[in-house]
Amino acid sequence: MGFMDKLKNKFKQNDEEEISTKYKEGMTKTRNSFSGKINDLIAKYRKVDEDFFEELEEVLITADVGVMTVMDLIDELKMEVKRRNIKDTKDVKDVISEKLVEIYYGDDDESIEELNFQQNELTVMLVVGVNGVGKTTSIGKLAHQLKSDGKKVVLAAGDTFRAGAIEQLEVWGERAGVDIIKQGAGSDPAAVIFDGIKAAKTRNADVLICDTAGRLQNKVNLMNELSKVKRVIEREVPNAPHEVLLVLDATTGQNAMSQAKTFLEATNVSGIVLTKLDGTAKGGIVLAIRNELHIPVKYVGLGEEITDLQKFNAQAFVFGLFADMLEDDNEY
Repeated sequence: MGFMDKLKNKFKQNDEEEISTKYKEGMTKTRNSFSGKINDLIAKYRKVDEDFFEELEEVLITADVGVMTVMDLIDELKMEVKRRNIKDTKDVKDVISEKLVEIYYGDDDESIEELNFQQNELTVMLVVGVNGVGKTTSIGKLAHQLKSDGKKVVLAAGDTFRAGAIEQLEVWGERAGVDIIKQGAGSDPAAVIFDGIKAAKTRNADVLICDTAGRLQNKVNLMNELSKVKRVIEREVPNAPHEVLLVLDATTGQNAMSQAKTFLEATNVSGIVLTKLDGTAKGGIVLAIRNELHIPVKYVGLGEEITDLQKFNAQAFVFGLFADMLEDDNEY
């Protein structure tokens, strides 16, 4: 059984079908671009040769998979094609899908996609990212999801500088049905988060999600601010924050990568929330982030609804990329 057959069978299971539908619908733009180009390539070249690999390299780079990742992937593909003695380009689709998943995980497994929750004590999550990437929206959606899972959630409105940020978080707090701790605009973010920790402990909350300012204009200030917030959290909750989630906008492509590098200098990012994946044809950025920054993607935004923030699943992602091809083969 080929790898794509395995994916197809996996996502036919009842509990997996909803996940695959979300990814399939949310990745339409990337898939239309990516699958279409790969199908054209397979129609153009009947046999697997150097020219075929060169054009495949271009297709992957235009999908924003990232040059370093593409080079690794092409090398792996060439070795595998040789090992399996594959001559027909049609048979390469299966190897591409398999290698994309392998390259994503590397030496790790699906556990890297899970959030790090503490048992029987407060879990503190710090959410960072520049203004405009969908940070506050992602916090609201995540709060809604965690509450639906039976967790008691408190939000701390630590983005005290952007006009309207506190009010926006309040709206999301109401929608998700969770408490929000805030101070006035312009107040010290570390003080807000200190209050948030105290309130979360008093209310026996399971999770505290802290919003932070996202001004990149002055990198030194941003770093100092995040360091201060982190010191307050560490002092009040040993070994916290348990997650530092960096929110990136998928539609900004390689610009998201440079933002990520800046935040990595400022704080220990443990996972990525990639928003607006449904709005880009360059969804390959997921693989570039993981392979070049060595940080797992933990959530992806696949639509506007409150339920459209999905736990990331590399197999569902690759399924979303290749879903049309599976249908073309009349196998799905």
